[in-house]
Amino acid sequence: MIDVQARFGYTAAVVVVDSTDQARVRHLTLALPPRHAARLLQAQEADVDEDDLRELAAEALGEVYFRDGGRRAHGLEVELKDIVDLQFEL
Repeated sequence: MIDVQARFGYTAAVVVVDSTDQARVRHLTLALPPRHAARLLQAQEADVDEDDLRELAAEALGEVYFRDGGRRAHGLEVELKDIVDLQFEL
């Protein structure tokens, strides 16, 4: 599980009507697929820096939440900014 409250930034290949790429604060709590969870845990164990962990978390959230496993928001890239709280739980 990941629980994060942060400002999410977005870039998209295509502009969507009634949408914005303006960063905004969101609070998300969701289960990550095993492959994303494993990447984050391995990176944490390898003592990678905070920017790399933030990027891995953004990739996972982009895939799982924003692009819904490839079912929507194709080409959307997600960036984690201004993290208020970030927690992982097994």
